[in-house]
Amino acid sequence: METNNLSIFNELESEVRSYCRSFPAIFNKAKGYKLWDVEGNEYIDFFSGAGALNYGHNDPKMKAKLVDYILNDGIAHSLDKATAAKAEFLEKFNNVILKPRNMEYKVMFPGPTGTNTVESALKLARKVTGRTDVISFTNGFHGMTIGSLSVTGNSFKRKGAGIPLQHVVTMPYDSFVNDELDTLEYLERFLEDNGSGVEIPAAMILETVQGEGGINAARFEWLQKVESICRRFGILLIVDDVQAGVGRTGTFFSFEKAGITPDIICLSKSIGGYGLPLALTLINPKYDIWEPGEHNGTFRGNNLAFVTATEALTYWETDSFEKSIQEKSDKITEFLVGLTVKYPQIKGTVRGRGFMQGIATEVDGLASDIAKAAFERGLIMETAGPEDEVFKLFPALTIDNEGLEKGFAIIEESIKSLVNEKEPVSS
Repeated sequence: METNNLSIFNELESEVRSYCRSFPAIFNKAKGYKLWDVEGNEYIDFFSGAGALNYGHNDPKMKAKLVDYILNDGIAHSLDKATAAKAEFLEKFNNVILKPRNMEYKVMFPGPTGTNTVESALKLARKVTGRTDVISFTNGFHGMTIGSLSVTGNSFKRKGAGIPLQHVVTMPYDSFVNDELDTLEYLERFLEDNGSGVEIPAAMILETVQGEGGINAARFEWLQKVESICRRFGILLIVDDVQAGVGRTGTFFSFEKAGITPDIICLSKSIGGYGLPLALTLINPKYDIWEPGEHNGTFRGNNLAFVTATEALTYWETDSFEKSIQEKSDKITEFLVGLTVKYPQIKGTVRGRGFMQGIATEVDGLASDIAKAAFERGLIMETAGPEDEVFKLFPALTIDNEGLEKGFAIIEESIKSLVNEKEPVSS
């Protein structure tokens, strides 16, 4: 078989594949913020494994730790047995992340992916409260297994379940209708009124910035009010930080600047550091009422991921990394705002926070066309939103300014080509 022939995937891989349709190349090498295909073409990665590669590809320090661990016959698979690799991760996570933020949580390893941590969070919330319903929010995305799908808003993905998705009430996210309407006044009234048909739920689950749902960023005041409603009615607050966490929005946890304290936090994707599967469910200790073995999974003890995750936390030992994220985040915002001014034809609005930003365009199909044109010029970028109306920038947090500028140039070239190279409107 020719190494650059895509036919093998068409012939043997399921029709469910998706990203390879958007990025029709066979990739075989990656380093930092770059990938190369088998033909030697270079691509700048503004996708970062959908947020699983916040530290870029093949971080040298993580790679060295991983290779050394493997060559010394370190344990790879252990279920939930105690291992040295797990102990080192737990200690460093507690000392570097939790303690400096005055956070106290028990750490659960529910399985390897984001949907595993969400499933465990929903199950535990129901166990703690004895209630069955959960409140989720419009355009939320929480995973592809049945429980996670039940709290996901996307109708296309929900239909994939093949059965009714029950015991969930969907409420409007911040600014879902418009910026003026207080969606939480609506929610609170439903909880207060015995005639509303909405029972007090076990939990509310939300993303502070909705990734797949369109890079919708909730205002900090909105998040604070959600927390106060949860406290008033005895509802557990679950923050799904699978995509928005681990620095993606500027701070390690996406909710830090809002000053809220979730009862349960879901982490996956970049918590493994290197792209290796790992998920955590952080639980307020008073709610850690699991019976031993009540929730388990074969691959919840991924020691290779513990090794790279531990090394990844070194980035957070001082505040310099977080400061660099903020500085580069400001560059991203400035660039995107500039595009909406220079190219009014795209009818664009900037959304998101930190390294989780994009432009929503009112022009049907334009976001996808921009992403396609960018790929043809050597940049990998994804779309988001219920109608794929947002093109989103997800560079590695470790990308340098040169990489950012190269990516920016490709995006602007792609937009110019699609608006028929009209002269930019002066700002």
